[in-house]
Amino acid sequence: MALLTSDNPEQAIQDWLASQPADSDVLSLCYGFPQYYLDGEPVIRLLAICQCSGGQLVFTVGEASDHLCAELEGSGSPTSLEQFCADHGWPLLSAGQPLRLRPVAIPKPWGQEIWYTGIEERGLSLVTDGVSSVPLPWVLSVMPDRLVAGHGRRINLLKILDPLPEEVFGDLYFELHEEKREVYVVTHVDKQAWQDGVGSIRFGFDEKVVAGYETEQAFRKDYLLAVRKYESVRREIDALLDQYRLAEDVDLNAPVSAIQLKAWLARVPEALQSRELELRKAMNRFTSLLPLRVGDVVKVPLRTPHALQHGVRTVEFQTPVYERQILSFAQKVLTQSHWDSEKGVEIMSLERPVLSGLPVLAESSGYRLEEVVSFDDFRVERLTIQARSDAEFSLPDTGNYALLMSVEGEVQVGEQLLGAEEAMLIPARRNDLTLNSQSSGDITILIAWPV
Repeated sequence: MALLTSDNPEQAIQDWLASQPADSDVLSLCYGFPQYYLDGEPVIRLLAICQCSGGQLVFTVGEASDHLCAELEGSGSPTSLEQFCADHGWPLLSAGQPLRLRPVAIPKPWGQEIWYTGIEERGLSLVTDGVSSVPLPWVLSVMPDRLVAGHGRRINLLKILDPLPEEVFGDLYFELHEEKREVYVVTHVDKQAWQDGVGSIRFGFDEKVVAGYETEQAFRKDYLLAVRKYESVRREIDALLDQYRLAEDVDLNAPVSAIQLKAWLARVPEALQSRELELRKAMNRFTSLLPLRVGDVVKVPLRTPHALQHGVRTVEFQTPVYERQILSFAQKVLTQSHWDSEKGVEIMSLERPVLSGLPVLAESSGYRLEEVVSFDDFRVERLTIQARSDAEFSLPDTGNYALLMSVEGEVQVGEQLLGAEEAMLIPARRNDLTLNSQSSGDITILIAWPV
């Protein structure tokens, strides 16, 4: 078949499938793809190639170079999609099977984020067949309805927060959200940072301090004053550090290592460092620290200020909305030139959030399914399959996509093996899937579903 061009690749594939192609038939399709995650949404040409093989729809996608398009226009579609992928370094994917996600690491001043479904100008997560990989949004653009029920531009964000194990250097922004829903599952607490294995998150405000004020407005006023005093000394120090950056030809907004920061901070006058510490303590006395252990779940209510602390590694699920109000940060904020303290203090919630147990959704002799969180737009469940159990868990067919991550242990997902901290996107239209333990110990799997 000759190379086709279409404005709607999924419709072209459906029309081709309706013609009942033989296993040897291959469809090559070129289409324009607006890169919606970049300014101006520049359009690139993508090439999708599909083949029916043993009753399965397999496909690949990549950039449609002029050379490759000319080759296909001259010779027609390749006779073997598997061979084409091997020759060109493209992944061979199945539309009805889980898509293995390859994460991208995003440096942060406090450590790194590891994105499994990130689609932003700052970074694109990938889909892989174990050999070759391609950007996730390219894959979703081929068949957005079949793969993610039309949610191609709003995939829930699955990532790992991996802060440094050192106090201050590994503490995240103290921030709140008005729209973005977040849930954290603690997977590791660094013993270097927390010898007893109990880490923490700065989470809301100290009830006793709040109660010491006659009105909430008086509390907000004093807290904002403390934040402004700290921000003043913070900016004084950051201005000195920026001079050191320029002298060493380091970009003003580039993340640098904690070792480098310490070297620069050693040159900051001791009196200024002492004032920073004093004002930081005065500011933080208003807030509350919530202890965290491995396995704990933190559901972050809207408008509740929070900051994961150093050395506490978590899996995070969140809605794909980039909005936040930064109240404070004990380092320079690299992604914006200002703090949002005044607006944040005005709208922040003063209710003290607490951890709660997880409702059990289903239980058998071999597994337990618990509800981690149920928000308006997505829910997360935790599946534990017991050690030495032959229990199988059938993944329900909701008609929508799901995100699957193994927190610990190896699990068989259909025909694929999923290891610890590996993730998959489960297509909306798929074959039946069962999960089976492949580990000697208990395995824990997180499952996220859009609502």
